[in-house]
Amino acid sequence: MNETAVTTGRARLSYEHLFQPYAHQQNQEAKYSVTILVPKSDIATKSRIDAAIAAATQNGISKCWNGVKPPIVAIPVYDGDGVRPTSGEPFGDECKGCWVFTASSKQPPQVVDTNLNPIINASEVYSGCYARVNVNFFPYNSNGKRGIGCGLNAVQKLEDGEPLGGGISVAEAFGAPMASPSPAPVQPVQPVQQNYPQQNYTQQYAQQPAPAYQQPQGFPMPPADSNYGIDPLTGMPYYGN
Repeated sequence: MNETAVTTGRARLSYEHLFQPYAHQQNQEAKYSVTILVPKSDIATKSRIDAAIAAATQNGISKCWNGVKPPIVAIPVYDGDGVRPTSGEPFGDECKGCWVFTASSKQPPQVVDTNLNPIINASEVYSGCYARVNVNFFPYNSNGKRGIGCGLNAVQKLEDGEPLGGGISVAEAFGAPMASPSPAPVQPVQPVQQNYPQQNYTQQYAQQPAPAYQQPQGFPMPPADSNYGIDPLTGMPYYGN
């Protein structure tokens, strides 16, 4: 049994960098990391963390601190109702009522869902969601500093939560939806007027009398006692007795 390893209860994730390594400072080595917010009401998890830190401290005395416990052992767990150790500024509102610590790793951690299936879509795990986290506390002696660090092993997402990050929603940015403008009225298309003269050709020609038959020039007049007439089929004169 690893006395320095702890699996938390339901905790909230912040400053999540689980799928891409991240360097907080320009000259710092990029690592996978996440800040873990453990509610102070979760006494069982806090007890396991304290026990793991105590075990890591004993490992430091025997393995990397030359058999001597430093007067002050720097530990990575902070009171979210207090102030940040580096700047002295208060922790964010999301840290109120929680124990706060950051775990990191050079290797990508395992990230799974409640059924222990690997989570492939990085957008499913974000700052603000809830998860259980497996970490390991270890002693370090670096550049004259001696303390306890926290390694990141695995993360199991439990449920969604309000995203953290300081952004605002589109409703806060733009207000209520704008009403759609009314469509412009459609003007009816007016037919093109053609100013052609109106003529009643039927009436014009109906009023003209039919031309009278005229005797062809040089056609001899029939004798007075002859039977003369006009052939209705040909329109030519004929003679008969």
